[in-house]
Amino acid sequence: MSAIAKAFVAAKKEFAPALKTSTNPHFRSKYADLAGCLEAVNDALLNHGIAIIQETAESDSGVVVETVFIHESGETIRGGKLHVPASKQDPQGYGSALTYARRYSIMAACGIAAEDDDGNAASRPKSRNSLDSMASAPAAFKVHIPGQDEPHSTYTVADTCVDAIVKMVAQVERSSKADAQEKAAKISALKEANLETINGFDKVLQAKAKAAFTTALQRLEATNG
Repeated sequence: MSAIAKAFVAAKKEFAPALKTSTNPHFRSKYADLAGCLEAVNDALLNHGIAIIQETAESDSGVVVETVFIHESGETIRGGKLHVPASKQDPQGYGSALTYARRYSIMAACGIAAEDDDGNAASRPKSRNSLDSMASAPAAFKVHIPGQDEPHSTYTVADTCVDAIVKMVAQVERSSKADAQEKAAKISALKEANLETINGFDKVLQAKAKAAFTTALQRLEATNG
């Protein structure tokens, strides 16, 4: 393993911190996503003849990921298997667990930390203002009704919040008290009122919510035409 060991040490000198560019709206905090973790190490590794692959293994309760470094000489270094349980036994739950596992497997195997890591931040004394901000930060996803200042409902699970938004779209579409044009206007207003919440979801849930609006509006447009 002399070739890959020498190359890995040289590459590690060029690793960058994983930048916190993604936002968790639930906790109003930033984190280093999978793309940020790969960006921190990939160029340096490839410059020294090392490629990353991430192997998966079967698991009934979640996902198992192992980061493997392959050198152009044929030598390999294995980072060890990491198991992450799935929060829900469905594609969304397993997909989230896989992304989480891949991200932390890379960080552990490469020995990198996120820029301004949470552990470092936690060790610093917190000001009165920061403590007040933490106490007042909302721990929920909010659904809004157009024209109402206060949230109509709040949810602690993103999937449940998306389901509530989708049901509201369906209710407006099925309403017998308005014509197609009025229903379309109400659905558009509903989307606008909840756009900040929707944009805070991960890509899969964003797509589900936005698809509900798009599909309903297309059906109403066809009816109106």
